[in-house]
Amino acid sequence: MIENCSRCNETMECKVDDIANCACTKIVIKDEIKEFLKKTHYKCLCNFCIEKLNYFVELDLQYPHPTMPSEFVPHIHYYIENGYWVFTEFFHYQKGKCCKNGCRHCAYGYKK
Repeated sequence: MIENCSRCNETMECKVDDIANCACTKIVIKDEIKEFLKKTHYKCLCNFCIEKLNYFVELDLQYPHPTMPSEFVPHIHYYIENGYWVFTEFFHYQKGKCCKNGCRHCAYGYKK
């Protein structure tokens, strides 16, 4: 059936009833992402979004989750918009859980 990716909203063909022939079986989903997805509000994801989430695992090894302001890396954990810090999707992914505040770049797919 034709669905929209619940992360990026792109149209895709979902074969949940024929999973062996679904496009998502053509890529490897890292174990860390399988665990992460259990905590999200997502349904079906396109391969592009799965690959981006897989990349977060690699990025996490390179940039540990900051605990002090001096550890934040611009454009990795945040960017500045109109003088305010805006946290990236990767930063929210690293937090490990959704705060359900409707964050702009929520990694968990939460919508208010």
